[in-house]
Formats: sequence, C-alpha cells, structure tokens
Amino acid sequence: MRFSFITCTYNRDKYIAQTLESVCKQTFSPLDYEVIVVDNNSTDSTAGICEEFRQKYSDRQFRYFKEINQGLSFALNRGIKEARGEYIIFVDDDETIIAQHLERLDNYLKNYPDAELVASPVIPVYEEAQPKWMSHYTQRLIGGYFDQGNQPKKLEAKNYPGTGHTIIKRELYEKYGYYNTELGRKGNSLIGAEDKDMFSRLKKNNIDCYYFPDIPIYHHIPAQKLTDEFFQKLTYSIGKSERIRTLSVSKKEYQRRLMNESIKWVASLVLCFGYTVTLSPQKGIRLLQFRWNVTKGLLGK
Repeated sequence: MRFSFITCTYNRDKYIAQTLESVCKQTFSPLDYEVIVVDNNSTDSTAGICEEFRQKYSDRQFRYFKEINQGLSFALNRGIKEARGEYIIFVDDDETIIAQHLERLDNYLKNYPDAELVASPVIPVYEEAQPKWMSHYTQRLIGGYFDQGNQPKKLEAKNYPGTGHTIIKRELYEKYGYYNTELGRKGNSLIGAEDKDMFSRLKKNNIDCYYFPDIPIYHHIPAQKLTDEFFQKLTYSIGKSERIRTLSVSKKEYQRRLMNESIKWVASLVLCFGYTVTLSPQKGIRLLQFRWNVTKGLLGK
C-alpha cells in the first residue's frame, strides 16, 4: 500500500466529519491508500461519526481504533503501528485537504524518490475575523500558518513542520523511534513539542525535509483559539513543553535552550519596536506577552 492517512482525535465532533470527507474523497485509487482514525477517549459523538463514514465509504480502507492511553503521542504511535502504507500522512482533526492531495503527492514522490520527510503549506481558515494583535508570528502560533514558496525544495533545518501537515516514510519510525509520550497534548492540556522532538532526531540523522507547495492543508480555527485566555495558556505551555523536551535530552540541552531564549527576547523587543513605530502596537505587545509566557514556562515558574 502506498499511503496511510492518520487522524488522531479527541472530542472534535464539530470538525472531524469535514476532515474525513476530505481524506475519503481523494482522486487517487482507493486500493492504494487507507484512512486510520485513532480516537483518544473522546466523550462526544466522534465514534458514531466515524462509523457513519465507514459505512458511507465502504469501498475505502477505513479503520477506527480507540487508544485508551491518554495523550496525543500515544495516539500517534498507535496509528503508526497500525498503518500499512509506505508513507504516513498526518491530517489533524480540524484540518481538510483537497481531492487531488494524494495524486499530486504521488507525482512529487516519483520525481523526488529520496524524499522521506515532506511538509506542505498550511492555510488557516478563521471562523471569526482575526484580532488586531494577529501578526505573521502569532499567525504561525495560532493557525499553524506555513508557506515556503511556490517551488518544491529542501527546507532549512530551522523550518521544521508541525505533525499535522507532514508526510513521513513509515520506516523512519522503526529506525529512529516513535513520539515521546511525555510530550504532546493530553486531554485539555496544551503541552506540545512532540513534533519538534521527533524532527530534531531526524535532523541529527541527516534526514532532509522536502517542501511540496501545491498540496495545501486547510486548518480551521475556532473563535475560542483567538481569545486571550487561550493565548496565555498556549504560550505558557510552549515554554513548559520546551523545558520537558530539552531536559529529556540533557541538562546541557536545556541550558542551550535558555541561552537561545535570551536571543529570542532581543528579537521580540526589536519586532515590538518596529510594530510600534508602524502604528501596530497591539502586535508588538502580543509578541512580548508571548515571549514572557514562554520564558515562565521554560523556567518552570
């Protein structure tokens, strides 16, 4: 089998139907791909929706699993171990893709046979108008915005993708390990960095990440993610995640991350000044709040 779609979900019945509709309606041969849903103990109607899709698309290879160990990394690892495809395609439960996604991806992989790790564009779709504090930097944070141009290419090491718009050759997990279950969201917790941890391992083993431009992912952003409460919780959790991730490597790695944080503070202050003089102070203030919360989380405060 060529491809395995994996969608991990937790209480997203509002969005998962459109996600599954988009992955099931591919123009690619149904014999050459499968759709795997890993339900991480949802208490809403997710299971029923998945059963409806299994029946509706009976000609597709649609499989549903319940992962009882709470946490995104547990769910990701379960999906990978159940997958039968040569390549794994992660699509989050609040994302959609175009019908030609697999067809275009397959053509790219034929032209770039050494591609084992692939990223694609992420286009945020907001339910409400973006707030005045939204900038290029916070849009990546909130909406996952990712755009590296209109040409296929190898990405620089600093431009690692998120799991939700990644294609990975399945055998890489067998070589370099699975997702760290100490990281990743658990229930309503916003701890993350499971993707950064994984891609750091792949970089250390000289695995290049390719970027293929015309297989976009549409990330649907609810109004709740634009609130101040969510922003404060998310940005603190980013710092806390980085503390867990780097200390799991070594104390030296954690100290290196602290040094890097001081550099990020300088950059944030420069950007804040730039936004202020261009009459967009809300954007600058938000960046400083972002940096402050990340630093607190990183220090364990």
